[in-house]
Amino acid sequence: LRLLPQQRYLHTERAEVSALERKRNVLCCLITRILKVEKQLHMDSLVFRVIDACQKGQLGPGVQFLSFCCHSVDVLSCILHLLNQGYLRRQEGRPHVLEY
Repeated sequence: LRLLPQQRYLHTERAEVSALERKRNVLCCLITRILKVEKQLHMDSLVFRVIDACQKGQLGPGVQFLSFCCHSVDVLSCILHLLNQGYLRRQEGRPHVLEY
């Protein structure tokens, strides 16, 4: 016998977290792919190129998002994450230039 209704919001929260993790992973891969080609890039240029790629749907092979919207805050957050993980680094004397 069950008196309380099933808690459906728990499944919704998991789905939202999963979507946010996928978005972060896609953005991190896109940042890494752009910097692998360019070797070094000004942070503003990198943010612009990532947002531009998202708007044009150039997210990479096998990536399908019906509505993928990213903002500069999302990209900057992923850049900081990659810096903390050691995948990216800042140039000495020019901290606004990132290197892969």
